[in-house]
Amino acid sequence: MSDWLSPDWPAPDRVKACVTTRAGGVSLAPFDSLNLGDHVDDDPAAVAENRRRLTERFAMRPAWLQQVHGIAVVEADPTRVATADASWTATPGIACAAMTADCLPVLFCNRAGTRVAAAHAGWRGLANGVLEATLDSLQVPADQVLAWLGPAIGPQAFEVGPEVREAFTAPLPDATQAFVPSHNAGKFLADIYALARLRLAARGVMAVYGGGLCTVTDSRFFSYRRSPRTGRFASLVWIER
Repeated sequence: MSDWLSPDWPAPDRVKACVTTRAGGVSLAPFDSLNLGDHVDDDPAAVAENRRRLTERFAMRPAWLQQVHGIAVVEADPTRVATADASWTATPGIACAAMTADCLPVLFCNRAGTRVAAAHAGWRGLANGVLEATLDSLQVPADQVLAWLGPAIGPQAFEVGPEVREAFTAPLPDATQAFVPSHNAGKFLADIYALARLRLAARGVMAVYGGGLCTVTDSRFFSYRRSPRTGRFASLVWIER
């Protein structure tokens, strides 16, 4: 647990956030050890214990989601598992959570510290507007929003086809700068961090922090691209009680 991350962003003092790593849990390989995903064929008892350890460390209750690479945003509710890819809350002690293993987790808060949100952005969700939908859930002007980009697949590892490039560049021509040709003909290397910043900027959100941690090359994190049978880590944000 000593290598868990605290986002480096100028959030209000009452806004707390954390990114877990592989360390500190009880799951066996290849889910070792703090796998928080209950959909990857890990032992359910191990996942339950890992989640218990997370909530024991912090005074909050996570609202887990069944993520489907969509753009649905729900109010965070720890008593149910909603099918969505983002959540928001204004209730202290409830944590919005995004589980990932290469996709981009994005944490949000308003400058007043009265509302927080978390989004899971794979390339489909990002291209279809999950970040924009999450911004809408905050219900504040863009200049009152802070965003933090968590660990995700880095630009040297994220090889995509032309259809992915087209999905981003058709509505936002500036997105061409986030793609460079790969050594594999017809393929591109995509910078998911740059794509997220461009889409947030298009909505007027300029206070964007984080980015730069590659889940594929940094063994602290689970990575589906590195090993398809793997666990999930979580990025969480909440308002302190």
